[in-house]
Amino acid sequence: MKFTTKLYWILPLLLVSVLSSCKKETDFIYGVTDVDIQKPDANKPNVKSTFTFISIAYSDLFGTTISQSQLVELQTAYAGFGDQRLIEQLIIKNFLNDSGIDIPTQSEMNTNVEQFIKDSYVKFFNRLPNEFELWHIENEIAGDNTITPEHIYFAMMTSNEYRYY
Repeated sequence: MKFTTKLYWILPLLLVSVLSSCKKETDFIYGVTDVDIQKPDANKPNVKSTFTFISIAYSDLFGTTISQSQLVELQTAYAGFGDQRLIEQLIIKNFLNDSGIDIPTQSEMNTNVEQFIKDSYVKFFNRLPNEFELWHIENEIAGDNTITPEHIYFAMMTSNEYRYY
């Protein structure tokens, strides 16, 4: 009888200690905090109209507004062509081939690549690049000495993010 009496006392104590010791800690796991991740262009829901796209692209490259006659001429070409992405690329190439554009030289870009990238992002996307974008473009420029500011500008101006505001 003594053994069963002890068992009645030990068994509940053992059960309580086991149940109280199996507590999952959720307050702190590996020092990682939750981060809300969004696309950089997530706050740009509106597509630029053709007039807006052409006007902004011209202003970004030439530092002045486009004339009404040029705008109408480009708008007509834009509307008359089926593939809008292709005509956008042709318009941007045409702008970049003009001698009057306001663009840094190759040596200015190579002097301070990080600043060139940041200035380009602000100019075209109205934001600073995130760390990955900065790292990736710096590595591309460092790895290929044939990349010019025109290449970077063309890539940015034909990107999906540039199409939205």
